Amino acid sequence: MRRTRIKCCGMTRVEDALLAARLGADAIGVVFTARSRRQVSLAQARKIVTAMPPFVATVALFMDDEASLVRQVLDEVRPTLLQFHGNESDEWCAQFDRPFLKAIAMGAGISALPRLHDYPQAAGLLLDGHDPGEVGGSGKAFDWSLLSNELAQPLILAGGLHPDNVAAAVQAARPWAVDVASGIEISPGIKDAAKMAAFIAAVRQASP
Repeated sequence: MRRTRIKCCGMTRVEDALLAARLGADAIGVVFTARSRRQVSLAQARKIVTAMPPFVATVALFMDDEASLVRQVLDEVRPTLLQFHGNESDEWCAQFDRPFLKAIAMGAGISALPRLHDYPQAAGLLLDGHDPGEVGGSGKAFDWSLLSNELAQPLILAGGLHPDNVAAAVQAARPWAVDVASGIEISPGIKDAAKMAAFIAAVRQASP
């Protein structure tokens, strides 16, 4: 069985990102949009990204931000991937010549499904539990049965995941990856080591 990848998102501290890598996370995320409580400065992000060991991907998150900010992050932070959470079009996201993930707000339920076909250039689609227009990291889940294996792009499951439900989510949806922020936190941007370890262990057990 294919191993489900793990992204620990909303990192604001080097020590949390390093622990995620040591525990076996495949990627960490840093947030740049001012709309998020987990926003980091360029200096913070550089420290986190520079500290990452080989083969751990770094993902920079934006939400309807200016293209100039995205380019500045690419130049100064050099993340592996970009991730967009707003109303950005496929063409807008692709202009930076960097692989990107596009988040789809699944809070609207089945009516959100047509948007899965709007981003053919995305490297993957991140299905989050929040409502359209809301920022990710809300801790809201959605109906995992809505995930479809018919799309060619990898699907990343997010929203409301935590150590106690992620194994069931992986078994039900069989996503390419899972993405967690609030489910492993003490407070927004501050990670809980025990929750992070339990989350990663649960995913590994469900998808060896």
